[in-house]
Amino acid sequence: MQQREKLSSRLGFILLSAGCAIGLGNVYRFPIITGSYGGAIFVLIYIAFLVLLGLPIMIAELSVGRGSQRSIATSFEVLQKPKQKWGFMKYLGIAGNYLLMMFYCTISGWMIIYFFKYLNGSIMTKQGGAALGSVFGSMVSNTGLMIGVTLGVIVVCFLICSLGLQKGVEKITKVMMIALFALIFGLVIYCLTLDNAGEGLKFYLIPSVSNIKSAGIWTVITAAMGQAFFTLSIGIGSIAIFGSYIGKDRRLLGEATTIISLDTAIALMSGLIVFPACFTFNNGVTADAGTVGAGFLFTTLSSIFNAMPGGRIIGALFFLFMIFAAFSTVIAVFENIISFWIELAGVKRRTAALINIGIVSVLSLPCIFSLNIWGNITVLGMTFMDLEDFVVSNMLLPIGSLCYVIFCTTRYGWGWDNFFSEANCGDKGPKLPKWIRPYMKFVLPLIIIVVFAVSVVGKFI
Repeated sequence: MQQREKLSSRLGFILLSAGCAIGLGNVYRFPIITGSYGGAIFVLIYIAFLVLLGLPIMIAELSVGRGSQRSIATSFEVLQKPKQKWGFMKYLGIAGNYLLMMFYCTISGWMIIYFFKYLNGSIMTKQGGAALGSVFGSMVSNTGLMIGVTLGVIVVCFLICSLGLQKGVEKITKVMMIALFALIFGLVIYCLTLDNAGEGLKFYLIPSVSNIKSAGIWTVITAAMGQAFFTLSIGIGSIAIFGSYIGKDRRLLGEATTIISLDTAIALMSGLIVFPACFTFNNGVTADAGTVGAGFLFTTLSSIFNAMPGGRIIGALFFLFMIFAAFSTVIAVFENIISFWIELAGVKRRTAALINIGIVSVLSLPCIFSLNIWGNITVLGMTFMDLEDFVVSNMLLPIGSLCYVIFCTTRYGWGWDNFFSEANCGDKGPKLPKWIRPYMKFVLPLIIIVVFAVSVVGKFI
């Protein structure tokens, strides 16, 4: 086993972990479901579920990573008691990481293409949803272009990881995350100066009882619960890997709170961009929470940018921000994959990176082909891209999170005493309270099971 690398600073750990959690869904999905499900009331429910659901699971995942000083490849086996059989988690976790990258790298490539479309101004002549929808359709139906840009994302991000933990992953992600926050602050300030920004903020931030009544209170609650759960990328070891790279001087409650706060801040600020722009240049029309997807980015928002004074610059900056959000997640997951290979196969970092450039490139092909030459092929009524997304988001994340919680809180795994000691190791930051034990042991697993059941059953009903 090679000597384990360490992050050079706490800031690196926070930005890397937050970068893994902050993804493309923060930018376009969160604002829309917030507006559709009651504005400020939805936000409050969402934050409540982040605290009740996301925070304890993240603490559990970070504790397993730091306690074992390993990736998900061997972390459970290092910590498990004699005769326990937690080795299956390596397969669940790595499957989740690969599946996520099978479609996420392709979507990341879309952001690059649209950044250049705005940078050179070629898209500015297109007006209206039909024309912009045709541009997007032509892009994804171009098989060669999709393979090329996806391969570009994979190569660049694996090469960053191959430079090393500190010189590559930490250094580059720090720059990207700082730039990401600078870009979103700038875009927020600009959008708040738009003519109908006040109406957009009213729609976004003032509670709407009528929206809740029309959607149904249970729908609103389950939507908030699902968004809180899936936004953090917990359950497949992509957060635990960074726990394994930090020291034991700080308690993990404070670290997890900081990571979740940054993730939530990006989501909330995205709404401060989307709704003022929609109400100024799109007559308040956004997208329905039940159908929001890539089309919102590439038709609705693009039509808004094209109607704005200076929209070419704003559009380019927005998609640059999206690239940073996407790449921060890809690099974090690739780091987990590389660490997995280093621990199990004993290969060097650069060798693992080169091997996985080939693996992830091949695994990405079904997603790419589902957008064009395999567009008519479906499994359970879903394209390969949708199926990959569904399996990761609706199955592997909740199942993995449930396993982390059971492993940390029961005698069938690492056990509460070991977990509690690791979470509270250090002399900085707030302590995880003792009274949380019955909640994490009995209530939290039940909530996860409900999320899993609702998300899976709801897909086919």
